[in-house]
Amino acid sequence: MNTSLKNTARLLGAGLRALLVLSVVCGVLYPLAVTGVAQAFFSGRADGSEIGDGSGRTVGSSLIGQRYDLPKQDPDDPDEVAKPDLTWFQPRPSNGLGSNSVNPRYSLILSGATNRAADDAGLVTWVKEAKAAVVADNSTPTHRVRAEDVPADAVTSSGSGLDPHISPAYARLQIHRVAERNGLAVQRVAKLVAEHTEGRALGFMGEPRVNVLELNIALREATGG
Repeated sequence: MNTSLKNTARLLGAGLRALLVLSVVCGVLYPLAVTGVAQAFFSGRADGSEIGDGSGRTVGSSLIGQRYDLPKQDPDDPDEVAKPDLTWFQPRPSNGLGSNSVNPRYSLILSGATNRAADDAGLVTWVKEAKAAVVADNSTPTHRVRAEDVPADAVTSSGSGLDPHISPAYARLQIHRVAERNGLAVQRVAKLVAEHTEGRALGFMGEPRVNVLELNIALREATGG
């Protein structure tokens, strides 16, 4: 009996010592080491890839999209659909499945795609309506957008629903409207788009893209806002 108690106590002691050592190593030393390396070599990414507007104020993250909408007429009405502020370049449709108080302009708690098939009647109707809206919003008295010129990312959300990028084609489609709304020359806005078009990662991975937040910050600077 005494031997059994001693063995049990020895095993419990060994287990507790292992728990203590692993807690210190995995729960304290390892997180501190990883955080230190991240802050030393990748501080911007470690802090959320935040983007400032040039005045020292953080306006968003380069990793998460956000909307550019007009203020709601009735902020207390949860069913009121916000209308896009056509002064700015617009992002992909948001398909976030929740909202929070940190960034109420984009749904961030959950994200995800609609997971509907390409021939789903509801999805087809939604895409047709979205395409018609893109054509109407981006056509100007001197420039008519054709339905066939609307790229897929203008009318569909990304897999996460929070994509911060749009295709160069969608950015170019918005140039005339943005130029007219801001009183800028079309060539100047086109230059902003070209300057903020990123190539494929390592030259071959992914597709060319435009970060909407970074582009709109440059647009704001161009308008003196």
